Amino acid sequence: MLSTPKAERITLVVYGLRNSGKSYLTNNLLRTEASIVSDRPGTTTDPVVHAMEMGPLGPVSVVDTAGFDDDEDQLGSMRVERSSKKLDVADLVLFVTRSDTPPTDGEVSLAEKLRERGVPCLVVLTFADSGLCDEKRHFAPAFRKISVDNHTGQGLEDLDMALQGFSAHIEREITPLEGLVQPGETVLLVTPIDASAPKARMILPQVETIRDILDKDCTMAISTEKRLSQCYSGLKERPSLVITDSQAFSEVGAILPKDQLLTSFSIVFARKKGDLAFFVEGLTRLSEVPSGGKILVLEACKHHRMNDDIGTVKIPNIFRKKVRSDVTFELKQDMPSKEELKSYHLVINCAGCMVTRNDMMNRIETLREAGVPGTNYGLFLAWGKGLLPRALEPFPVEHALYRGFSC
Repeated sequence: MLSTPKAERITLVVYGLRNSGKSYLTNNLLRTEASIVSDRPGTTTDPVVHAMEMGPLGPVSVVDTAGFDDDEDQLGSMRVERSSKKLDVADLVLFVTRSDTPPTDGEVSLAEKLRERGVPCLVVLTFADSGLCDEKRHFAPAFRKISVDNHTGQGLEDLDMALQGFSAHIEREITPLEGLVQPGETVLLVTPIDASAPKARMILPQVETIRDILDKDCTMAISTEKRLSQCYSGLKERPSLVITDSQAFSEVGAILPKDQLLTSFSIVFARKKGDLAFFVEGLTRLSEVPSGGKILVLEACKHHRMNDDIGTVKIPNIFRKKVRSDVTFELKQDMPSKEELKSYHLVINCAGCMVTRNDMMNRIETLREAGVPGTNYGLFLAWGKGLLPRALEPFPVEHALYRGFSC
């Protein structure tokens, strides 16, 4: 369980005022002293993430956050902002508040914000040994409340059961091949081993796709692009689907029969993590980038960059060659604010394999609100290498959408 990728875990955010018992509660959930506990306000400074298995919920990332009232100085405000970003991508929220004190204006505002968003939430009334004041009894009527005494453990069993009860209400990510293959079919994966490939291992989208092939009771063949012709001709059964690394699109497309269904890991993950239709529509707006325009390449993780790095070299080179040469590219790992985004004319996102679907959908919603089109690495490379609309054929709705925009 601890090796389950963070991007595949449910995100449970523990949120509340300073000294409301968040870190103590986190330790009780984890059954260990993972978070530092102190009576001193502001003990937790940055969000701290812990992994655990939680019954029907499965693998969970428990995020202990700084108090959202820790805004007395610039440093405190930065802590609050970081914690707030975790709230934005939460699958489930534990709203922690003392049972023996009336709700603050900030708590009332937060409860309303969570209600409007429709985020699954439990209100945890800590310091249960000190009694329950009337104001807290009627606080946040939209959410279930559970009283907990962090010192004695009273109420923790009820909290565990309530959390597990949310399993059916949490929107989970689809698997990479959901709806694309049937049991017994063959899937061929093309995985180039070049200078950018990690040493002695495979990248996360490849690993997850392999596991999904096994889970779906399918047969798998795997090859590099150099051995693809030999591998393909040696198969007894024609693959139902071929998935390649985006950067080998041209070589793979030239080898395979024209009627062989073909797509990329990045496109598969664009559907898994986000909104493939949004990315397809954004791709059709490349020509709208004006002379002197700014394009943001948005990645979700940090990694060592090679001389032919996809985000800083290959994508800019393709765009300047095929669309417009006089544009500026910038690369970021953190999503800019809605106001900052308005200075860009296009955003090209990575596959998002290292973030949750909630995180990617939050990025997409911010792009929509800012009125900035966005697309995806895999789609852009498929377009740049002449593999569209072919690379969208496994996805009938998005294939028709692309053809409609291209007419």
